[in-house]
Amino acid sequence: MSGRFRCAIASGLRGDDLAGTASTVRAFLLVEWSGAWGVDALRDSRLPDEAKRALRSAKSLGVRVNLVRRHRSRNRQNRTRVLAAYADPGRPWLETTVLGSPSELADLDLAAFGAGRSPGLTSVADPVFAVCTHGRHDACCAELGRPLASALSEAQPEATWEVSHIGGDRFAGNLLVLPHGLYYGRVDRPAAVAIAAGHRAGHLDLDHLRGRSSYPMPVQAAEIALRRQLGETRLDALRLVDRRRDGDRWWADFAVAAERWEVVVRTTRDDTDPHRLTCGAVRFDAIPRHVVVSVRRG
Repeated sequence: MSGRFRCAIASGLRGDDLAGTASTVRAFLLVEWSGAWGVDALRDSRLPDEAKRALRSAKSLGVRVNLVRRHRSRNRQNRTRVLAAYADPGRPWLETTVLGSPSELADLDLAAFGAGRSPGLTSVADPVFAVCTHGRHDACCAELGRPLASALSEAQPEATWEVSHIGGDRFAGNLLVLPHGLYYGRVDRPAAVAIAAGHRAGHLDLDHLRGRSSYPMPVQAAEIALRRQLGETRLDALRLVDRRRDGDRWWADFAVAAERWEVVVRTTRDDTDPHRLTCGAVRFDAIPRHVVVSVRRG
């Protein structure tokens, strides 16, 4: 890396907590596009205008659109693979298809997908390991993400994709596991391979887990805190049964086997201590912090 400011290095030196920092998304639409990704991948791509218009409308329908490509892809856009992942906390699912033309993106039923219903593609059982390598958006994502993409492409060639900006640049290298919506941060090459293998075996890596995207950020932090206290890494061992908020405090109730656990989290922002949170930031912002107030059974 050059001597210029790098947000991931600064975040690591500050010791920013990973827990509770995953983007809050349930419906992820991944569109294969191996052409250049600009600062805004969708806007700056050379996708047909009618496809762009349809995909830009997806946000209002609750769908997050990302571009993906294979690592060192040589695809000249003779196909457009689409992956639709719905990160339901209880029953996540993934579907895919290959379109004959990018223009067919305008025909996808994004309203149904955003509401949690199948858009009519083919169901897929295997997970997706999506590594953010969007260097035009943030330098750290390319510099720290591409080595992960390389390692995972060797270990999990069919499941691995490079993905455009997914959020949390300062936690690069960032890895998103779909359809569960699991965000991992500060991942290096060995950790990436281990996380992928662990996920296939039904386990989470609590050292790198940022959160589950189907939960609000304080609830993400609550799940991770409870898992750490219990030493519980099994993917489906915790089930959220209730959540509530009062001001800056959240209560999250989880079922773990036959037991109930309550985790209380308080979210704070110290506006007196702002920082540059991305490599290209032109202003300083406060860092949200999720403080675990209590973890108790019953």
